[in-house]
Amino acid sequence: MTLERIGWKLVMALFLGAMVLQARSQPNTAVPVIFVHGNGDDSAKWIGIIWLFESNGYPADKLFAVRFPHPNSRADDSRDEINRSSTTDEAAELSAFVTRVLIQTHARKVALVGSSRGGLTIRNYLLHGGSANVAYALLSGTPNHGVLATDKNQGGEFNGKGNFLTALNSPSSDGSEVVSGVRMMTLRSDKLDKYAQPTGIAFGTPQMATGVTFEGPALRGASNVMLPNLDHRELAFYPTAFAEMYKFITGTSPQRRSVTPEDNPTLSGLITGFENGAFTNLPVSGAHLSIYPIDTAKGIESSTPAYETTTKEDGRWGSFQAASVQEYDFDLEYQGRHVHFYKAPLPRSTTLLNLRFMPVPRTAESGSAAQISQILIARPQGYFSRERDAVQIDGKLSTDEPSGLPLLDSFVAKVPAISGKLTQVTLRNETIWARPSEDFSKELPIVDFLW
Repeated sequence: MTLERIGWKLVMALFLGAMVLQARSQPNTAVPVIFVHGNGDDSAKWIGIIWLFESNGYPADKLFAVRFPHPNSRADDSRDEINRSSTTDEAAELSAFVTRVLIQTHARKVALVGSSRGGLTIRNYLLHGGSANVAYALLSGTPNHGVLATDKNQGGEFNGKGNFLTALNSPSSDGSEVVSGVRMMTLRSDKLDKYAQPTGIAFGTPQMATGVTFEGPALRGASNVMLPNLDHRELAFYPTAFAEMYKFITGTSPQRRSVTPEDNPTLSGLITGFENGAFTNLPVSGAHLSIYPIDTAKGIESSTPAYETTTKEDGRWGSFQAASVQEYDFDLEYQGRHVHFYKAPLPRSTTLLNLRFMPVPRTAESGSAAQISQILIARPQGYFSRERDAVQIDGKLSTDEPSGLPLLDSFVAKVPAISGKLTQVTLRNETIWARPSEDFSKELPIVDFLW
């Protein structure tokens, strides 16, 4: 063999090796991803995560989020409860949604990403015929071994000793707790997941042993990842969790952990409500939505809406072309009450901006009698803990924010009663201006953080 031929073979080998390495470094974005929300939640929870996937080049037409009409579980899975769903209801609805996505995208399999109860729904679907349609399943903060394990209430969906979880966790011959043929990952916290605690602190009974551990979300046979200092919801909705999701599905780490803004995002969604003591994702007809711009430089709200509509039977609103640097008040009027969702600038388009007509918080005080104003500060994608993430109101630490283990996703904050004045609320790197209320039964202002 001549030196020339040896040289050409060496060049070709190096070239082919480089091609293989390049192929391995390219993210696999061919698989449609379906995000599955948890107990009492809706598809809007996934807006930030979907934006992060899009910002890293994942095709928007391959990102989906299911919305269950009755997202709350039953006290006993075997007994009907109005406006609540059984484990079978949820799995059947997920099955129909997966089928629709497969037909729409012409894909052979999907990836499923679930938060909390959504992860149990995924496992139930996989166990009962769905595994052939799924390539990846990722469970975030899912109480796979229960929020408690007790011999009582065998019909409880979240009972580690109950009928449902016992069936899901029945090990195979090799001791695995996962369905074969599907790559599975779990994300859990170190000690901050309220539903993976050895005591009943999340239920107000810290002296009670739950029978579960911090490792409860992990599954034998899955890739189990621990993300320190994240709470129950952050395990699904925080950028740190996103990075694990993206790498698990695409095979590469994301280049960005922040959202790439669009110039003029288009927003739309659904108006939903609260019935018989449970949140629903059913459409509300006859709700009037007005969207008012906020001038953050002057701390004032425009009196002229940039958009307004009254919902029809389908409950839908939009589309509204927003500015990606503009704060807005989403003023929802229904049955003589106003619910205001004050939001930081929304950087990208979404069809999932669902707004719930919220009831009056139980912790609200009579503002007019006490000469105070109040704001409901909400963090749907996480929980509050004063020691971990202090909320500031007009530059001062809020004394109303819950402390200790992150357990609550909202709290009522009291501010001085100054008529018409907007209040500035900051959490981490997110700041929102809002107008407090002296009477939540008429005007409920919600500072609605994304992260």
